[in-house]
Amino acid sequence: MRYVLAVAETNSFTRAAERCLVVQSALSHQIARLERELGARLFERTSRRVRLTPAGAAFLPAARQCLDAADRAAAEVAAAVGEIRGRLAVGLIPTVTAVDVPEALRHFRQRYPQVRISLRVGASDDLMAQIRAGELDVAFLGLPTTAHPDGVAARELGRDRLVAVVAPDHPLAGASTVELRRLAAEPFVDLPAGTAGRIQSDQAFAAAGLERDVAFEVTTADYIARLVAPGLAVAMLPAAYAPQLAGVVTVAVADAPARVEYVVWSRHTRTPAATAFLEIAAGDPRDS
Repeated sequence: MRYVLAVAETNSFTRAAERCLVVQSALSHQIARLERELGARLFERTSRRVRLTPAGAAFLPAARQCLDAADRAAAEVAAAVGEIRGRLAVGLIPTVTAVDVPEALRHFRQRYPQVRISLRVGASDDLMAQIRAGELDVAFLGLPTTAHPDGVAARELGRDRLVAVVAPDHPLAGASTVELRRLAAEPFVDLPAGTAGRIQSDQAFAAAGLERDVAFEVTTADYIARLVAPGLAVAMLPAAYAPQLAGVVTVAVADAPARVEYVVWSRHTRTPAATAFLEIAAGDPRDS
């Protein structure tokens, strides 16, 4: 199953063999043997490419689940004798500030050097879905105060208000505060519609009976600043995150919306590595 997964991810028997540290003939033989046992071909092979057959596509999700279960079993055995190993998959939004994730990972890595770590940056809703699907072990989210993590275990880490972000030569750059009504007259750059980061701003303007023009949609917060700096638009970002951005000015918003940061993990399974990381990053998760 590991060989099948490697071929599916690399689209190459050669690269899959290199990843699995075996000769290609051995990998090909084992996959052919599995295909005979299953009574179906898992891959279509040509001189130019390798791709999954419909049977292979159907086989892959269950194979991943089996391998994940095997890895968890091995990690549990290791933990039982005092050793934390295996893999740790962490997800986070770009604007997380309640926890210094790189610093938490540094401490974790010092204590548990045998754990292999992967990081994924994405939107809060996507990260929660990946936690529920078992693709991530831990994720750091930011949600409007009207929302709550769904289908996952969660702990609140902190709350933050949004501030306006404008170009240095913008008329609002010298203001101490601004109201949503004044901002509504400006073109905005924001995250895509429907994402948690966008919803908190949309709800605030709607609650105030205001409409705004979101002229630009981008998927990352750092690129928001690249559009704000030359004066193309204004934005609203978390107050604790905005000072990290270069070339822009932040202004307090009198009637700004707030967001809540959470750390989340699976309600059903938690690897020893995930538990150890949660203890470092957010305190003992068994308190939640």
